[in-house]
Amino acid sequence: MAIYSINDLENLSGIKAHTLRIWEQRYDIIQPRRTPTNIRYYDDDDLRHILNIALLNKNGYKISKIAKMTASEIQEKVAAITEVSFEQATQLDALTLSVVEMDESKFDRIVKTHIQQIGFEKTMTEVVYPFLEKLSLLWLTGSISPVQESFMSHLIRQKIMTAIENERFAPEPGAPKIALYLPEGERQELSLLFLHYLIKSRKLRSYYLGLDVSLSDLSDAIKICKPDYVFTLVTESFSKSSLQAYLNTLNENFSSVHILISGYQVIAQNIRPAEKITTLNSLGETIHFLEKLKSNTDDQPVPSSSR
Repeated sequence: MAIYSINDLENLSGIKAHTLRIWEQRYDIIQPRRTPTNIRYYDDDDLRHILNIALLNKNGYKISKIAKMTASEIQEKVAAITEVSFEQATQLDALTLSVVEMDESKFDRIVKTHIQQIGFEKTMTEVVYPFLEKLSLLWLTGSISPVQESFMSHLIRQKIMTAIENERFAPEPGAPKIALYLPEGERQELSLLFLHYLIKSRKLRSYYLGLDVSLSDLSDAIKICKPDYVFTLVTESFSKSSLQAYLNTLNENFSSVHILISGYQVIAQNIRPAEKITTLNSLGETIHFLEKLKSNTDDQPVPSSSR
């Protein structure tokens, strides 16, 4: 059984600790346990209860009314809201509840509904990515455990892999080739996989090289695939070393390719674009760059043999 402080409840529910204490005292919605040294704490059931109450409260239910509901009534109303509401805050709360409970069916229902309504790409950019940002903050503050984050990351990975497998667009003739990889020590696989999807869906050629790719392995891949672009993400690695020096090495050793780079360290280390190095500071910039590549490909004349 996990235990949570009132600050954990605040981080996970979005309800201020001061408000939670008032709700405890005035409406008796939960009662904290206490350690032998009189420190307040809450358990898994308390957290789930607060998350449900917070979701209802944010959707217009007064706390005085919620306090009179049974646990089953609260759960029924939460389920009804999450089925019909597409407001981002509601969906982030519902996804947070699914990761806390490690409830695969709840996560699957929310994401599938969005995919049916707005498509996979928008679901990722408007729902899943904001949720991943929240999840990252919750993990850093200790409000969720590594196993909960791993559980949810696995489910998201499954969704991306399914979308990639279902993406049946053949590359356009003459479409640019883009090799994707993560350098040694980098673990942002979900972002790299989603980028793989974005490239394929725009009928460009994508070569997914994976994680922990050394310079030697990258050299071999470039010789075989002959890509026009090499794209990498740097968020966790190079925090204590020079990313600029690494990029300079790439530029010197692989002069035939254009380097695309994104990730937190690009901003943190103030990496400057160069003739054959393009920095992409956000997912939006990355999508815009791919759209330009697609547009340039569409404008190319179709070879006579392909007419």
